[in-house]
Amino acid sequence: MNKGPKKRSVLVLFLFIVTVVSLLGLVDPVQAEPFPFPQISLGIEGAEEPLEVAQSLQILFILTILSLAPAILVMMTSFTRIIVVLSFVRSALGIQQMPPNQILIGLALFLTLFVMAPTWQEINQEALQPYLAGNMSQTSFLQKGMEPVRSFMFKQTREKDLALFVNLAQLPRPQTYSDIPNHVLIPAFIISELKTAFQIGFIIFIPFLVIDMVVASALMSMGMLMLPPMMISLPFKILLFVLVDGWNLLVRSLVLSF
Repeated sequence: MNKGPKKRSVLVLFLFIVTVVSLLGLVDPVQAEPFPFPQISLGIEGAEEPLEVAQSLQILFILTILSLAPAILVMMTSFTRIIVVLSFVRSALGIQQMPPNQILIGLALFLTLFVMAPTWQEINQEALQPYLAGNMSQTSFLQKGMEPVRSFMFKQTREKDLALFVNLAQLPRPQTYSDIPNHVLIPAFIISELKTAFQIGFIIFIPFLVIDMVVASALMSMGMLMLPPMMISLPFKILLFVLVDGWNLLVRSLVLSF
């Protein structure tokens, strides 16, 4: 009684095996080979031609610039003023984690690129492109590349701060801006940027401080001494910042301050 179904099962299994074997036989053996992973190797070989030496120096110079990029961005551009002012805004609003640090740093970075765009374009036209074309030596490239950056820093640096570091360095009285070295200009530029940023931050704090004082006075007059004034004033400060389009005014003021 059970031999018929068993025979049919064996027949079906045999047909299935034959079908699989035939399909495997149709597969191209080349396609069945495993995908080769690329092998990356690094080596140092002697340069025999001047072009190879120039390419090696360019790679070394680019790596050096990349390693110093954070310090250059913070110390020699508008990044310092922008990030300090944005931190003041967050502190004035009373929200310590909003916007997050990543957003503030990203906004400060792109605003820095926007403000410094004319300077970068001048460096590209006057120094980088002639150097890549082989029409300028590396020393001339560094001097030409620093001139637009120095011009930007001189415009934002106070004479009082320049005089401070000139006296600290015990240098003779400079007759022109070219007589001031970079190691004197850069710290003078940084403290000038910090002073300007703190001045802007003080102005930003005033309206939010008024709101805190009004809310605290109202709570004291009602006898609600145990209720933190910050809890009540925070929504009003956010509402004021939104109604006056605070981010638009802040970014506009920051960009125009340069």
